[in-house]
Amino acid sequence: MTIYLDIIFLENTLMNYIILYATGFIQKIKMKNLRLIFSSIIGAIYAIVAYLNIIPIYSGIFMKILLSSIMIYVAFNNQNIKQMLKNLLLFYLASFVIGGCALAMLYMISPQNVSFQNGVLVGTYPMKITLIAGAVGFLIIQYSFSLNKRQMKMKDLLCDIEVAVNNNKVKMKGYIDSGNTLKDPLSKKPVIIVEKNIMKQIIDVDNLMGGDNNLMLRLIPFKSIGKQNGMLVGIKPQYVKVKYNENSVKTSDAIVGIYDKKISKNYSALIGLEILEGKV
Repeated sequence: MTIYLDIIFLENTLMNYIILYATGFIQKIKMKNLRLIFSSIIGAIYAIVAYLNIIPIYSGIFMKILLSSIMIYVAFNNQNIKQMLKNLLLFYLASFVIGGCALAMLYMISPQNVSFQNGVLVGTYPMKITLIAGAVGFLIIQYSFSLNKRQMKMKDLLCDIEVAVNNNKVKMKGYIDSGNTLKDPLSKKPVIIVEKNIMKQIIDVDNLMGGDNNLMLRLIPFKSIGKQNGMLVGIKPQYVKVKYNENSVKTSDAIVGIYDKKISKNYSALIGLEILEGKV
């Protein structure tokens, strides 16, 4: 099989650029193309030297780590060791993901034309495979990190809520929603929105307006997507207790708005910041 050094050089430069760009993208680093290109070329030169086995020690693990560190420094001009180590770790993560995509595509399309020589992947395959593999790997990394970020953010905003009505208590998971500024128009008390099915556990939700339940009822207008003029039935609880992180707030100055649909599979109530900040 004929191997062309210029092809190895171009493919490695392109792949290095994609990996470095993915690393900077994850870290939200302000990147400069010239730095990324220069760093990518350094990595491609290593691939040529390793392939030709010019300097045997150059293919050792220590030299590979040293080369990666130089590439990271050149690409991002790290100002401290901690940041550089973090970028180095993400660089290897991106390398494994994108390199794995490239290897999988190569073996699926033309395995007979792919081989390893002196630790370098070589072969006669179209440049577009490198581009496609890089794009797929980048999308996988982007999606994985954005999904993880959303999950971490949601976890930080979840809280435990306890509502007491007529000496009956019910507990649920709530979500701290900064956009929930809903208030009872009469008392001006903040409204916690709770799913109807949760409140059914302690009160007769379906017979609120006509039953003898000794509840102080409220009608609370609200707006939402697809429903500009909605109305919630609200009740005055004995108290509402909210536990989030290491903090706990208990108040009787709140209204529970009963929502007749499912709010989320992860939580059953929406609570605004006003109650958590003790402004009630």
